[in-house]
Amino acid sequence: MFEVIYIEKQLLDHPRVLAILAKYPNSEVKKIEKIEDVFGRVKKPYLQKRTNLNLFLGEKKGQLVKLAPPAYGLSGEPHYYFVHAYNCIYECNYCYLQGYFHSPDIVLYLNHEEIALEISRVASLFHSQKPSQKIWFHAGEYSDSLALTSLSGELSHYFKLFKELPNCNLELRTKSINIKELLKEAPLENIITSFSLSPAHRIKLNDLKTPPLKSRLEAIKQLHLSGFPIGIHFDPIIYDDQFIESYEELADQLIEALPAESICYISLGVVRFTKEVFQKVQKHYPDSDILAQEFIRSFDNKIRYNRPMRLWMLGKIKQQLIDRGVPEERIYLCMEDSADDPMVKSHD
Repeated sequence: MFEVIYIEKQLLDHPRVLAILAKYPNSEVKKIEKIEDVFGRVKKPYLQKRTNLNLFLGEKKGQLVKLAPPAYGLSGEPHYYFVHAYNCIYECNYCYLQGYFHSPDIVLYLNHEEIALEISRVASLFHSQKPSQKIWFHAGEYSDSLALTSLSGELSHYFKLFKELPNCNLELRTKSINIKELLKEAPLENIITSFSLSPAHRIKLNDLKTPPLKSRLEAIKQLHLSGFPIGIHFDPIIYDDQFIESYEELADQLIEALPAESICYISLGVVRFTKEVFQKVQKHYPDSDILAQEFIRSFDNKIRYNRPMRLWMLGKIKQQLIDRGVPEERIYLCMEDSADDPMVKSHD
């Protein structure tokens, strides 16, 4: 899987590094001072990930926990994210990572104890002002939270941490069905595994190399029956001629796997791009039907469907979910212009 494994010199004898090297005995190993000296220094084409990937193992430096942008999660509570990895083994053809880094290579940061200490510090500072309010932390901003946990081994660190932080929630965002490491942990009500779902045909067209819908739903059902809290992201929502029917079917399939009353939340978000990522999509996937629709530059300079179309699409799906018993207050709009967007009421 990895042609070269680059390791920061201070981690050469780290137990996790040794375990990873044992899994890839044929990979070339190179010692480096720090990841930034090599990763992305020479531009590597995004689609080269199909034939060649390298792995970087190091320690995350700088700001370890960052404030999330508006409309990132349920409104009314603060949201932060932390970075434990860069890039993804999957190849979703709308993914913003293709325009974010200069390389598709995988980076895993192993200093989870330091990240955990910073999460505790941020939580303590916040709760010194608002002791009773919940605060959210999100993993998977630049990677998939579960896909490589068998390698990265971080889940035990965060389950131990959040067991001691009952007023904090952790969200693990994923499209993976790699739940083996998760099932080794005792479920906590404040650690939510959230799955991104799309209609089955859209996953085949757009979520390249990811598990199919059926497999994701099976993983959701298994986790639910094992007592793990589950969140759902219908994101990105992409329009096509089967739009209404396919989301009706997806809603039915979801509720069959996970009862409506057991869904912690569902976010709805249409496909969106920065200018740079949109240009990459046009370059890498010129025949994708994503490009068949008309896009505009919207309120935050991201490229989206026009507002009337977005409101119609989001309103339709929201009503489908409400009709199947999902509480309205558990449905939120991801990365829209405000929490009180008129569409929240206009389609109810």
